[in-house]
Order: sequence, then C-alpha cells, then structure tokens
Amino acid sequence: MWCCYLFRLRGGLVSPAVTVCSWSSVLKCKLRNVPKVAFILISLPLLTVGPLTITFDVLPSERTIIQKNPFVQSGGHYRPPHCLARYKSAILVAYSNQEKYLHHLLYYIHPFLQRQQLSYRIYLIQQAGNGTFNRAKLLNVGVREALKDEDWDCLLLHDVNLVPENDYNLYVCDEYYPKHMASAMDKFQYNLPYKSFFGGVSALTPEHYMKMNGFPNTYWGDSGETDDIAARIQLAGMRIVRTPPHLGRYKVMDYNRETEEPWRR
Repeated sequence: MWCCYLFRLRGGLVSPAVTVCSWSSVLKCKLRNVPKVAFILISLPLLTVGPLTITFDVLPSERTIIQKNPFVQSGGHYRPPHCLARYKSAILVAYSNQEKYLHHLLYYIHPFLQRQQLSYRIYLIQQAGNGTFNRAKLLNVGVREALKDEDWDCLLLHDVNLVPENDYNLYVCDEYYPKHMASAMDKFQYNLPYKSFFGGVSALTPEHYMKMNGFPNTYWGDSGETDDIAARIQLAGMRIVRTPPHLGRYKVMDYNRETEEPWRR
C-alpha cells in the first residue's frame, strides 16, 4: 500500500546562530509514481505523537482554551519558546454563527500546531449577520490581511468544523503545488468523495495564491467554490498533491444533522 507522496517542504533560511527546532526522521514511506519501489524517511518534529483521540462530547470554554495554551500570544500568534521554527504558517478559518465548532477546533488545533513546532497565527474571518455564507470571499479577505502581518511560508485554508486526527499531518506547504490536506474525512468514510475534491483543509503558498488569481467571490451558500479553486489550480498549470489518507484523517463536527450539508454552513 502506498503511504505517501514526496512533498518538497517550503521554508525560509535561518540564522546559524539561533537554535532551530529539532526534527527527527522517523516516518518511513513508500513513494508513489516512481519507476522503482523506493522508500524515504519523512522528517517530523520531535514532539509529534501520530494518531490522536478526538471527541466532541464536552464543549471547551474559552477560558479552558486560553489556560491550555499559555504561550499563544494575543491575536492567536505562537512561536516556539525555546527554538526557531522552521516554517511559518497562517491558518485561515472562515465561519459564520459556528461558535461551538470554533471552540472545539481551537481546543485541538493549538496543541496540534505547537507539537509541530511551527510559528503560526490563526486568523478567524467571521461573516456577520445571518446572510448566505461566502467562504471563498472571506478567505480572500483573510489572505490579504495575513500577508500584511508576515511573510508566511504557507497559507492553510481550514473549515471550522474539521479537526485533524494525526499530527504527522504537517501544516506546511509543498514547494511546487497546492496541497489538499483533508484527504480522508470520517463524513466520507475516510475516502475522497470525488477525484478533484479540494475541500475541507488545503495548503498553498502565497505564490500559488497569486498564480491562480486568488479565490472566486461568486459562490454563496454551497461548497461549489472548492471545485472552482481546483479548476483554477489546473488552469494555472499546477496540480493538486494530497496528504496520504492514513495521515490526512479528519473528524467532522455535526451539530446540524437536519441540514443538507452539516459539515459546512
């Protein structure tokens, strides 16, 4: 069974005078789409633990989330306190009237990202009122604001109701192509719903974003923007790479079973 694609991780240069966060090559993977069978060792942060237990039985309070993450600065920014992060990632979460989802996501995602020893900031882009949701337009706003703050290595587009189940799923970008992270959601029995699916969680560099001319602003109320984004990637001469399914596993929060698409509103 193929267990991974070869991702070329993007990151900036660091000063040799600063201690860089330690990573260890511990994950052995068979490469796909190569002439001969080959294995590589994937370098992972030392603090990662692999598969996680995710439950939504108890809604965490804002106070609990803050207490569990003392090194997260005001505005959702975190830098490893004892070393220099290898990668800088901006997490963009567009949402509207989904505070329960948001609390669960923040409860799990902060420790997840800290174990990966990333420098990161979580951007919450909220659509006010009860109007029809426009995810892609909100993400365009989020990207614009994020790039004012930092020269991010990676932009993560993250649905508010998805929580990753394995912290070997690194929240960093592929150097050459946009990466689909949520390749195995429990909602879809941990399979892709269709070949070009790009929804849930995805990662692209600022250069990828500019090359594909951003995201469409015209999709209201459904998930059609993800197919449009996938088409833009193809038209820009790029292709989609995916996190292997055993790593790209996500639990979907489902407080609205009565709606047609409970995993995104």
